[in-house]
Amino acid sequence: MTRTLHAIALLVGFGLAACALAAAERPAETHFFDASFGDLKEELHLARKEGKKGLFLMYGAEDCPPCIRMKATILGEARVQDHFRRHFRVLYIDFNGDTEMADLEGRTMRSKDFAQKVARVKGTPTFAVIGLDGRELLRHYGPARDADEFMLFADYVVTGEYRARPFDAYRRERLARR
Repeated sequence: MTRTLHAIALLVGFGLAACALAAAERPAETHFFDASFGDLKEELHLARKEGKKGLFLMYGAEDCPPCIRMKATILGEARVQDHFRRHFRVLYIDFNGDTEMADLEGRTMRSKDFAQKVARVKGTPTFAVIGLDGRELLRHYGPARDADEFMLFADYVVTGEYRARPFDAYRRERLARR
C-alpha cells in the first residue's frame, strides 16, 4: 500500500512538474510575436500609443536552422515573451517572403525586398530594435546562446545603455558578471 501511494505521489509530482514546464513554454508564433498589420509606420505609431520603447524585429527564414531552434527554445520561454512584449511591439519579418508590407516611410514592397534591400540584412537570424523616432538602436546578427543572453537585447535598449556604448561592450560586461 505504501509503495502504491509513493508511486502515485511520484506520478502526481512529475505531472505537476510537466504542467509547470509546459506553462513556461508557449509557441513563439502566438506568444512572442505580435500580430502585425504589415505596416511598420503604423506599428511604430501603435508602440508609441502603448508606451513601448519601439519595435523589436526578427528577420528570419523558414529554412534557417538557428531561427527554428530559437523559436522552439528561447522565444518559447514565457519570461522572454513577457519581457519583450512588455517593452516592444515584437515583429517577425520573413527574409525570403513575398508577403506585402510597408516600410517606415509608407512604401509598399515584399518582405524579402524590405529585409534585403531596405534594411540591408545579410543573413538570418538578425535582430533589430527600432526606436520610437524611427532610428535603429540595435542590430545583432546571429542567434543568442541562451535566454539570458537574448534578454540583453531588450535590456540594452530599455536601460538606455544604447546611448552610452556599443552593444558588444555592454554584452561582454554583462556576460562576464555571470
